[in-house]
Amino acid sequence: MILLAIFKTNIIMKRMIASPWSYRIVRFIIGAIFIYAGSVKLIDPKTFAHSISSYGLVPEILLAPVAIGLPALEVLAGIGLIFNIRGSLTVIFGMLVMFVVVLWYGILKDMNIDCGCFTPEEIFEQNSLQKALYRDLVMIGAVLYMYLYRYTQSQRRLSHSSWLLKIL
Repeated sequence: MILLAIFKTNIIMKRMIASPWSYRIVRFIIGAIFIYAGSVKLIDPKTFAHSISSYGLVPEILLAPVAIGLPALEVLAGIGLIFNIRGSLTVIFGMLVMFVVVLWYGILKDMNIDCGCFTPEEIFEQNSLQKALYRDLVMIGAVLYMYLYRYTQSQRRLSHSSWLLKIL
């Protein structure tokens, strides 16, 4: 009886993961997060530049271009992901990896600063860098799910087309 319940649960989970709707929902959520985060930073680039300078990783001369360019890239990549434009998932994955490295650096240096993720109010939260790191790791998991979904779909198309070629 227990094995049957586990088997049914396993089948349901596989169907949910392989569902195009699950993929679309995750894609939309991650895209919307990036659009929101980038838009908030574009509204007030000076505050974001201050957050960037707190880490001490970007030279002063590059603060303004990074404070405008990075949020703009976030917005464009988020829009691209929502509309399933080629390359947008890779850009988002690259940014998330970069964010994780920077957050890890801030945690290792025991910095009590704004992570620069969304709004400056995050600094008032306890362990904001750690929360942001965990949030980004969850988003990396979602991105890896989207890569896996795309890979399985391409394999499924290949197996169907090879089956058709064998018949012909």
